[in-house]
Amino acid sequence: MTARRQADGTTVVDVRGSLDATTVEGLRVAMLEALHRDRPRLMILDLTLVTFMDSRGIGLLVGSHQSARDQGTRFVVRNPSEFVHRQLGLTGLTGLLGLPSTHGSPGWRI
Repeated sequence: MTARRQADGTTVVDVRGSLDATTVEGLRVAMLEALHRDRPRLMILDLTLVTFMDSRGIGLLVGSHQSARDQGTRFVVRNPSEFVHRQLGLTGLTGLLGLPSTHGSPGWRI
């Protein structure tokens, strides 16, 4: 995971690999640190390089969204793989996380 702050105050967090029981706790801690340190208006979680996500990963996304909201930060997910997007669609979380309901819809990538 890498986090970078853009000139407009947005924090972009790039994640790679799997979001599962072995990785989510470290990512959760790092994301919360970036959220509280940077206090961005917008936090983007870029999942371009995430190949797998289980229920723990989904829990991480929901928890991160709630933590960001509590601080007044907008939290969105970008560039999920087809597999990850399908998981989010099945759980009904695409809209909450700023994604269209169908993968490949216009505008789903930034």
